[in-house]
Amino acid sequence: MKCSRLALLSFVFAVISGTVAHAQAGNAQATKAQASNAQIDFAASYFQAFTSGTAGNGTKQTPTNSWGAMIEARYLMKPLVGFGFSYSYNRANQSFAPNGTTYSTCQLACQNPVTNLRAFADEISLDWVPSKQIGRVRPFAIGGIGFFITSPANSVYEVNTVVRPVYVVGGGLDLAVTSHIGIRAQYRDNLYKAPNLSALYFPTGVFTSSSEPMGGLFYRF
Repeated sequence: MKCSRLALLSFVFAVISGTVAHAQAGNAQATKAQASNAQIDFAASYFQAFTSGTAGNGTKQTPTNSWGAMIEARYLMKPLVGFGFSYSYNRANQSFAPNGTTYSTCQLACQNPVTNLRAFADEISLDWVPSKQIGRVRPFAIGGIGFFITSPANSVYEVNTVVRPVYVVGGGLDLAVTSHIGIRAQYRDNLYKAPNLSALYFPTGVFTSSSEPMGGLFYRF
């Protein structure tokens, strides 16, 4: 009987020891997985901005597509917990013309000349960046809000700097080349109300969007 009890106690001890060891191994793997998913990085990218034209209030506004650059910082902690800050800059030249040929369509702007204005666009945004580390690849999505700031250059009939709220959506992919350096490809779409830069024309009052496919490098700390 004594031997049976000893054998039973030995069996129970072995089971408990195995369970504890398995739990510790699972916790270690979870901690390691969480650490591998975490990332703090700084990135620089170049992009091409494709901005849609708008028409309204007797005004036809046509932006010029242009190249630009963006810098961003990100803190990615968990798959659904990630944040970013971005700043971008590009040319934002605009053309304004009467929207129609009669007073009923273009009203006071009917006789105005076509006006071409040189301008620059700055954008700052705070982004939510859900992502998932899969080996050397990290796909991510973007949803953010910020300000789109259009500043006219030295042109005729210009107005002051125009600041618009901007909504950002998009996504992309990070590819790690080394433990610290990688390639980032992404697409961002910015939605904001068209800026009224010309004193000769009424604002269109219509929302426009700037689509920005971009690529660059990131450095992971």
